Amino acid sequence: MYSESDIDAAVSAGVMPPQVATDFRNHVAAARATPAVDEEHFRLITGFNDIFVSIALVLLLVALSELSSAIAAPLSGVFVAAAAWALALFFTARRRMALPSILLLLAFVGGVAQALFALAPPASERVEALFAAGIAAAAGAAAWLHWRRFAVPITVAAGAAAMAGLALGLVMAAIPDAERAIWPLLLLAGLAVFALAMRWDLSDRERTTRRADVAFWLHLAAAPMIAHPAFQMLGVFGSEIGTGTAIAVVLLYLLFAMVALAVDRRALLVSSLVYVLYAMASLIRTTGAVEVSWAVTALVIGSALLSLSAFWQPIRQLLVTRLGGLGVRLPPVQLAV
Repeated sequence: MYSESDIDAAVSAGVMPPQVATDFRNHVAAARATPAVDEEHFRLITGFNDIFVSIALVLLLVALSELSSAIAAPLSGVFVAAAAWALALFFTARRRMALPSILLLLAFVGGVAQALFALAPPASERVEALFAAGIAAAAGAAAWLHWRRFAVPITVAAGAAAMAGLALGLVMAAIPDAERAIWPLLLLAGLAVFALAMRWDLSDRERTTRRADVAFWLHLAAAPMIAHPAFQMLGVFGSEIGTGTAIAVVLLYLLFAMVALAVDRRALLVSSLVYVLYAMASLIRTTGAVEVSWAVTALVIGSALLSLSAFWQPIRQLLVTRLGGLGVRLPPVQLAV
């Protein structure tokens, strides 16, 4: 059995042309694919060695952070970022290990942000907002550099999240009272990231290239930025939500479900799950079933999600066919034969 590193070594030695290596990988991916696309594939691990290496990387980077912070706080982020980049030259560029590559990207971007954060002096709220915007800009630049060198799919999502932080920081610095509108602003940022995710998604409707992986991580970044503000503005975690609010939460979750079905991505459903669980439990408690409210809620929601998973593509077909011209542009429905 040949590994990714064996194929890369063959390309480097001139034994196999790069295009042949790419065609071979695409052929293997197509051969291993299932008839339906509802599994939402993305590369996380290529074998148990990915987990083994990831554990070792976490231990190494945490130890490096602790030791360097004993010298000076900013050095912690600098050393972690430098080590993450150096390690990525081997584990990402040469070995192409998925999970270690994700961890190293997060360590690199996070290290850059942490180094600058440690330098932040006490200041007014406006200056702090400007400094936060600067940290976000630096993190975005770090993600861009990492993408140019290694092209790890999650990098675009990290950069998009950093740019959202930059925009929010600049708004807070320009308009201090905008802090009162933090949830609507975060919701707008989430919708912008979602739009970027759809741009990547629609450029590869069949989801056969790395662009689909980039879109997956962008959807994963956008989902909490949309779900959390939306439900917070509904007052879900107030002292005690009323029946009207609980029903509104359930209806919003159904809207999220339709969006998830239309774009064939589940991130939005997962990110908003805790809110609908809490709302339904509160709704059931109003009937007097206090002791079993969470059990009944878990039973209802769990059964609904399992049914949705089992019949995802048939339900998608019913929805997409009713979207007319928009449905034609969405990822295709592929039913199991």
